Amino acid sequence: MISFYEAFLAELAIHRIGNKSQDEFYVLSDQSLHIQDNLLKNLLLQYFLSPYQKVNEIYRFTHPNNDLNLNEVYHFAEAIFADGSTFHENSQQLAKYLYEVSGHPKIKSGELYVAYFENVQIEGELLDAIGIFKSETKETYLKVYPEQAGFNLSYEEDAINITKLDKGCLIFNTDKEEGFKVAVIDQTNRTAEAVYWKDEFLKLKVRNDNYNQTNNVLGVYKSFVTEKLDEEFEMTKADKIDLLNKSMKYFKEKESFDLDEFANEVIANEDGIESFKNFKKSYEEEFDTAIPDSFDINTAAVKKQARVFKSIIKLDRNFHIYIHGDKELIEKGFDEDKSMNYYKVYFKEEA
Repeated sequence: MISFYEAFLAELAIHRIGNKSQDEFYVLSDQSLHIQDNLLKNLLLQYFLSPYQKVNEIYRFTHPNNDLNLNEVYHFAEAIFADGSTFHENSQQLAKYLYEVSGHPKIKSGELYVAYFENVQIEGELLDAIGIFKSETKETYLKVYPEQAGFNLSYEEDAINITKLDKGCLIFNTDKEEGFKVAVIDQTNRTAEAVYWKDEFLKLKVRNDNYNQTNNVLGVYKSFVTEKLDEEFEMTKADKIDLLNKSMKYFKEKESFDLDEFANEVIANEDGIESFKNFKKSYEEEFDTAIPDSFDINTAAVKKQARVFKSIIKLDRNFHIYIHGDKELIEKGFDEDKSMNYYKVYFKEEA
């Protein structure tokens, strides 16, 4: 979805952001950089942009008051797109604002990079983009170099691994009225304090496109099968796995989703269908996210969800049973003599 084969790094500003609650401060650079060294420029493109090649979920800026101009990052990005000569001034404002929201004691200090790119491709369109990145994790590297008749070693501390971008976002100069197109990376601190990057600093909402719609329906259906069905129906694990397998088969074979068609083909039970539709409605109300009853299926979202759709029955610590097809070929029972449950599996050939 995002590629940078034609991308050009036009300008770069670097600042340092401390943790406010630890009485650390920010340090702002006086001027931005125009990188001339082609090797360094290519390394920076690799560091900043390569993680986005696997990103499919696109966000938009938002604000609780529904006024985009009150979103600070949106405001500064819009100013840069409108007048490139204000790039460094607005990069400083972004640094100050990030410092203000870095109040949790576990938020790490680090360098903030604000970059201006040209010709970054998203969804088939070449656009200018503003990148905001933060490096928090530092590593030590060994260096081997020739000396006299052999080699020697040295090291460099507090260096940055260019294959590990900690936090970042790309803001594309399109759809300004809707809050731009924004792609996000956050690889560190996957705990409560990490929400400051996406929720407090950037203030984003997911764009309601077919990737998000596909992802949401599959996620809602998985939660319905694994968490809700037991409350209303007697279901074995094999029955649940069969329902999950049928749903994944539907999404892999169809080009578009239709709620009634999906419910009739996959659930195929009137009470179950009504329960699922009510469960979907409750999800939409709880998370303020509308999921339409029909949309084009996004294959990338299907692949993502397929990784978390489990088809395994785990039996104590002795056996795992993988169910990929007809659940009628597996039966569950109870052995009175051994006082243990059992599964009976039918098959024609042993591989």
